[in-house]
Amino acid sequence: MKTEKEKCRLGELYNANYDAELIGERQVCNEKCHAYNQLPPSSLKEREAIIRDLLGKTGKQFLIEQPFHCDYGYNIEIGENFYANVNCVMLDGAKITFGDNVFIAPNCGFYTAGHPLDVTQRNQGLEYAYPITVGNNVWIGAQVCVLPGVSIGDNSVIGAGSVVTKSIPANSVAVGNPCRVIRKLEE
Repeated sequence: MKTEKEKCRLGELYNANYDAELIGERQVCNEKCHAYNQLPPSSLKEREAIIRDLLGKTGKQFLIEQPFHCDYGYNIEIGENFYANVNCVMLDGAKITFGDNVFIAPNCGFYTAGHPLDVTQRNQGLEYAYPITVGNNVWIGAQVCVLPGVSIGDNSVIGAGSVVTKSIPANSVAVGNPCRVIRKLEE
């Protein structure tokens, strides 16, 4: 029989609300996020150490402004020269992968978790998690919401306030709710 964590990794419905293993892992992550968010902004070495311990993979050069929150941490990978401004939220039931030179404006969310439309399943605490991938050289504007299963291609720009429900190809400027490509960028 599969564990809830195994079901999650397979993209199946799983129970995150009542599974002791997942609750415990989220508690550990919440403690690390709390410690990170309570540090003075000038404590750059301590902040960096917590993020390196929290995330699954980091580049050499990165900065995540406070406050920052994630669910597990180990499912997040960031590339070189990564920057996330204040109030970034990453619900990382599934993998969230960022390439190099990614810049994220304030109040952005990356949500791998979703819930079934069927009310009985939803009330049982079931959910799913699909990975999010952000390529290299991507700029994400303020208050962008990226939903489960989305990929954003290299060199793309996502306009402020966008809700990214479907994948965006490389070299695109995309905006809106739902987010759509409004023009292509020269390669």
